[in-house]
Amino acid sequence: MAASSPAALAIALITAGALAVLPATAASAAPKPTESELRAQLKQLNTKVDKLIEKYNLKRVDLAKAQQGVETAKGKLAAAEQALTAAEQRVAEIARLRYQNADPSLPSFMLPDNGGFMLPQNGSSAALLEQITAEQQAIVNGVIRARDDKKKASEEATALAAQVKSDAAEVDEQRDDAEDVIKDIQDKLEDLVPYATGRNSDGSWAPQLPSGSDNITSRTRLMKAEVGKNFALPYDVGCFRSGSDGEHPLGRACDFMMSTGGTTPSSDHNALGDRIADWALKNKDKLGVKYVIWKQRINLGSGWRTMSDRGSITQNHYDHVHISMN
Repeated sequence: MAASSPAALAIALITAGALAVLPATAASAAPKPTESELRAQLKQLNTKVDKLIEKYNLKRVDLAKAQQGVETAKGKLAAAEQALTAAEQRVAEIARLRYQNADPSLPSFMLPDNGGFMLPQNGSSAALLEQITAEQQAIVNGVIRARDDKKKASEEATALAAQVKSDAAEVDEQRDDAEDVIKDIQDKLEDLVPYATGRNSDGSWAPQLPSGSDNITSRTRLMKAEVGKNFALPYDVGCFRSGSDGEHPLGRACDFMMSTGGTTPSSDHNALGDRIADWALKNKDKLGVKYVIWKQRINLGSGWRTMSDRGSITQNHYDHVHISMN
């Protein structure tokens, strides 16, 4: 791949970004990066990976257009060759008529495979030009142009296909490397999730009273803040709610909305809900998560279990992730 190609420049950026965040050796250990630094690096790498994928897809689109050009050129050539055949038949008919009228000197003409025009060698060029009309000569020239266009389009498509294949292989490799670094940063961010207060030596959690204007416990407040740090939440988060069952009136639960409420989330927000639910369960021992409800299922830390139908999208938790705390 040429060093000046857009894909090469993007790959160089990815490689530089990946090297910038790889762990230092023991001999030159750098200070542990802060959470904000790790998040900035993660955002930067995600952006670069997205640009790589975009460039790759644009090359695939260019290839498809080139291949379509080849097919169009083939069609034009077929039509031109068909018109040439008709023209040759007309010339042959003229020759037959001239022969019948006692003028057998009319020569024939050919269009060789190389696209050139072959004149007869018997000195009768003038007779040939006299018999071929301007329309017929234009058809001959059109076939030559069509052949040239087809050859050019085919060569361009073949070259572009080879370039895309080469770029795709290198981009895929660099993308995998960058995603490994992203995974490493995400793991480091997971390590930065703080431990909630109130954990007993036996692993249980001491009760907490709600406090503050939001009427939730400190563990619930910490969990809500950490979800907000790790995910771009598209809608409101509801925690304290009076007059209901469960942990909401106790200040020990939050609902993270994935739609405006009562409607099915988009595919992107549905996937976001999956990630939030998984993250909460992964960090349940640090934060004091009691259980998670999402898409008519509940997980108390030992796997998802289907819940009974409560009658609506909201009551069945299809539009929000519910996280309850100890």
